[in-house]
Amino acid sequence: VKLNRFGKVFGTTLSLTAAAALTLSACGSDNNSGTTTSSGASSAAASAADCAGKNSLTAEGSTAQQNAIAEFNKVWGQVCSGKTLAYNPTGSGAGVDQFIAKQVDFAGSDSALKDDQVTKAAERCGGNEAWNLPLVFGPVALAYNIEGVDKLVVNPEVLAKIFTGEIKKWNDPALAALNSGTNLPDADIKPIYRSDSSGTTDNFQKYLGAAAPQAWTKGAGKEFQGGAGEGAQKSSGVVQAVQATPGSIGYVEKSPAAAAGLPYAQIDSGAGAVALTDESTAAAVGAAKFKGEGKDLILDLNALYASKEAGAYPLMLATYEIVCSKGYDAETAAAVKSFLTVAANQGQASLAPAGYVALPDAFKTRLLASVEAIS
Repeated sequence: VKLNRFGKVFGTTLSLTAAAALTLSACGSDNNSGTTTSSGASSAAASAADCAGKNSLTAEGSTAQQNAIAEFNKVWGQVCSGKTLAYNPTGSGAGVDQFIAKQVDFAGSDSALKDDQVTKAAERCGGNEAWNLPLVFGPVALAYNIEGVDKLVVNPEVLAKIFTGEIKKWNDPALAALNSGTNLPDADIKPIYRSDSSGTTDNFQKYLGAAAPQAWTKGAGKEFQGGAGEGAQKSSGVVQAVQATPGSIGYVEKSPAAAAGLPYAQIDSGAGAVALTDESTAAAVGAAKFKGEGKDLILDLNALYASKEAGAYPLMLATYEIVCSKGYDAETAAAVKSFLTVAANQGQASLAPAGYVALPDAFKTRLLASVEAIS
C-alpha cells in the first residue's frame, strides 16, 4: 500500500470538492459588539455594519477545520447575503505560508505561529502583529483497522511507544493489560502519520509529550518525529490509509474519521477508559487556558493534555484563524471582522454534528473583543 499516493490523490479530490462546497455561503452572527447572540438570529437582524466589507474572502490551511469553516461559510451567507469564503484545505503549514506570501486573506492553522513565523507574518501585515484567534475545538480520533476488534483502549504511554515503534504487536502485554476480555491479534501494528506539514501532528506530539513525557521524547512540531509507520497526506489521506491497511492506527480529526465509519480507540489517562463523545470532549475543553492577556489568543493546552480527569477525553486541538491585527485594506478588514463575528456566534451552534466542540462562553468573549479590534 502506497500511503502517500492515497493521501495525495484522495486529498486532491476532497480539496476540490470542499472548495466547491465552500463557495455556497457561510456562517455568521448578527452582533459585532462582543455580546453572545442566539443561534436562531436571522439575516434580517444583521445590521449593515455586521455585513460590511467586500463580498469574497480567501483563506487556506488546516484540513482539521475545513468542515467547521464550511458551516461558518454557510451561516455567513445566510446572515450577510452575497458574502462567501473560498477556503483551500491544504494543511496548516501551507496555509501559513500562503498567508505570509499575501496570497490569502487569512490562514487556518491547528497551531499558533512559531517564533520564526511571527516576524514574517508581521511583515505581511504591514509591520503590524498577526493574531492567532482560536475559533473552534476539535477532538483527534485514534482511528484503527483491526479485524474483529470493536473496542480498543490505549493510554498515553502505549500510544507513544506505538508511534516510536517500541510496541510492534497488537497483542503486546501492555495493550493486553488495557484490553482485558478483548482478543487482540498477534499482528503487526502499522502506525499512520501525516506526511505533510500538519497542525494535527503538532498537537498530537504535544499531547504525547505532556501526557507521557518518559515515553515520548521526540518533541513536537508540524512534522512527524516518531520515526515509525507510514505517512499519508492530509486528513483525508490518513483516513483512506487506515481503511486500506489492516492492523493500522492513525491520528486524525473526529469529523473525517466518523464520516468514514472508522472505529476509534478509547483513552485511559489513569481514571478509566474514556470514549470520544460530545460529552467527554466538552468536559476536557475547560482545562484549556490562554497564555497571555492581550488580543493575540494563543492557548496553553498542556493542562488539558496532561489531565487525568475521569470522563474527559484529552486528545484535542484548538484550530486558529491567523489574521492581521492591522494592515488590511478597509474592505478586507471589514469582511474579515464580519466573517469571524458570525462564526463566533451563530456558527458555533452547528459544530457538534460536524464533530467539533463549541467555544466556551469565556473564550468567545475574548475572541469577539479581538475581532472587534481588527483594523
